[in-house]
Amino acid sequence: MTTPPHTAGEGAELLPVATAARTRAALRTLVRPDRGLALTGIGVLVAATVVGLLVQPLLGRIVDIVADGRPAGDLTLPVVLLIAVAAVQGVTTTLGLTRVARLGETVLARLREQFVERALNLPADRLERAGSGDLTARVTGDVARVTEAVRSALPEMARSVLAIGLTLGALALLDVRFLLAALLAVPVQLLTARWYVRRAVTLYADQRVANGAQQQQLLETIGGAVTVRGHRLEERHTERGADRSRKAVDLTMRSVNLVLGFYGRLHIAEYIGLAAVLIAGFWLVRDGAVSIGTATAAALYFHSLFGPVNAALVLLDDAQSAAAGLARLVGVTDLAEQPEPEPGKPEAAGRPEAGEPEPAGKPEPGEPEPAGKATPGKAAPASVPRQRVASPEAAVSVHAVSHAYGPGRPVLHEVSLTLAPGEHVALVGASGAGKSTLARIVAGVQQPTAGTVTGPTAGAVTAPAGPGGPSVVLVTQEVHVFTGTLADDLRLARPDATDDDLRAALATVDALDWAAALPDGLATVVGEGGHRLDAARAQQLALARLVLADPALAVLDEATAEAGSAGARALERSAGAALTGRTALVVAHRLTQAVAADRVVVLEAGRVVESGPHEMLRDADGPYAALWRAWSGSRAAPHP
Repeated sequence: MTTPPHTAGEGAELLPVATAARTRAALRTLVRPDRGLALTGIGVLVAATVVGLLVQPLLGRIVDIVADGRPAGDLTLPVVLLIAVAAVQGVTTTLGLTRVARLGETVLARLREQFVERALNLPADRLERAGSGDLTARVTGDVARVTEAVRSALPEMARSVLAIGLTLGALALLDVRFLLAALLAVPVQLLTARWYVRRAVTLYADQRVANGAQQQQLLETIGGAVTVRGHRLEERHTERGADRSRKAVDLTMRSVNLVLGFYGRLHIAEYIGLAAVLIAGFWLVRDGAVSIGTATAAALYFHSLFGPVNAALVLLDDAQSAAAGLARLVGVTDLAEQPEPEPGKPEAAGRPEAGEPEPAGKPEPGEPEPAGKATPGKAAPASVPRQRVASPEAAVSVHAVSHAYGPGRPVLHEVSLTLAPGEHVALVGASGAGKSTLARIVAGVQQPTAGTVTGPTAGAVTAPAGPGGPSVVLVTQEVHVFTGTLADDLRLARPDATDDDLRAALATVDALDWAAALPDGLATVVGEGGHRLDAARAQQLALARLVLADPALAVLDEATAEAGSAGARALERSAGAALTGRTALVVAHRLTQAVAADRVVVLEAGRVVESGPHEMLRDADGPYAALWRAWSGSRAAPHP
């Protein structure tokens, strides 16, 4: 389970944080596949620690030989044994720490992969409510702290705990009174640890939240710098950034003072324990209960505890910080987990409500299905890498779907919609009507608050429709050009694609000419630090990836909006060619896309108010006709 999400001001609802019990359970799950490696590493460290405990008795033996005035030759054996102990301990310690470190790196890699996989599947609205700063802080700061703990704290903690336990046992073997004297330091150490942990848990959690809020503010200010300057909001945003920075710095200073107090209390415990062991040794030697060498070994044993005890307690600092970071990572993985459908169990079927308009503008039975539509006056390119024939599985049915972004913020109200196999449906409406939300739900990216979706998505990606490809692909107006070669960027959609496949996909969306003209062609590095692509070319790249993925269903959410007026027509032709032969739902930014569609669905305030072919709705004097008149008032409107 996870704790309720925090808020960071301005209405942001941060992602949840897992409870301590859930974090421990997740950690056990991560370690379970490598139990053998864990047991082997701990076993070797135990052996190394046991061998190392022979040092103190051997030094005590040397003290006894010198105190008794024995010949120098008697020192040969203990000295040789000391050298052997050092060699064996060095080899076994290295081997044990290596295996423990390998365990930590393996578990860390598994955690990273799981986190990235789950984070990518988070609902879009959940990320919007949390803000990008919170997730960024978890991906960077929290992962870094867990990584540091795994690479340094985990091996040292394992060795320290073993050394403490076995050294206390060795003290008892010398004389149980030495052990009792050493234990006088334990109450101070336990109280110190309790004092520290009670404060550190909440302090480090608050520090992580403050850092996330600080990053969110910086991202918003820098990302919206033009708007901030345009509205003369520099002073307000600077003050907000300074306020969140002050909170982060205050928490950091509190953590520094906490650590300083922690160290001071540990030193007091050391002095108490060492004084007690030395006094016990003095009385035992005076009474003849032990030799000087044995008392020396006891004092050396306790002195050797300084390092492991301090390391174990000091590592509580790293452990608490890492635990706070791990809880935040587990909170994300738990939030993103979705129950898998039971094998063999059919998914819930949603049927259209009575009276829902049937798809219009489809060919009569036996009439060939059109290969796809393009902007009037311009035929779609014919070089499609794989001609898809729409199958019954490509049909989509949305039944009574509702969605709300939090209480009192409904966006969709019992929307029902059916897309026939191979049908192209344009979704139009005023801003805020719920078009993008419905598109994300149909694509399986967003889960509805109520209602069902059946078809290629069914709320989650089902069996691939194409060879190795997904059954549905969503293309939005905010596309990303990944850093790497153009070929690598395209192969994200189909890793096994040949160069000929890539060129065919680019040709399909009219992008082959500019791609071939790049300095190194398909081998040109694009993205951050490479050749920059403008908005229209980046969108064509996204459409080419869609062609390569070859999904049964394509959802375009204003995918041509970033091209501007000059490139919109060309990009619409690219989009039309990419949709050839597949079922498509298009959130129309320009109503020319509605003209080219088989059917137009009009949304108003989250409800379907009209559905039918462009010509019928244009002449019906309804909401769509009003939109058409407003949009085409200053244009020479194209005719279907």
